[in-house]
Amino acid sequence: MALKKTFSKDKKKCTVSFTVSPEAAQNAKTINIAGDFNSWSSTDTPMKKGKEGEFSVKLELDADKEYQFRYLIDGHKWENDWKADKYIPAPYSNADNSVVVTKVTADTAQSVKKEKK
Repeated sequence: MALKKTFSKDKKKCTVSFTVSPEAAQNAKTINIAGDFNSWSSTDTPMKKGKEGEFSVKLELDADKEYQFRYLIDGHKWENDWKADKYIPAPYSNADNSVVVTKVTADTAQSVKKEKK
């Protein structure tokens, strides 16, 4: 699993690519991502299955925020992102939620500056 972040030139938006590896997908037929960004809907944000068995989706999120999320595999198994930025205890279950952090860092600002040239 992996999170790849790309910031807009004005650093107000962050496009996050969420990817579930074939190993983590475990031959899943469907995977949806649910989180703060879609009111925890288990159906609003389906991920697309790739040729190698990975699932992915890109979401444009506001920068300088933290978003909790989890993956729903085949409509019944919840899974965290194995490489999330951090984890927070879920308020309604005995589990953790994955967290993606969209804060602009010095490294991010430098890469955005290079893209402008």
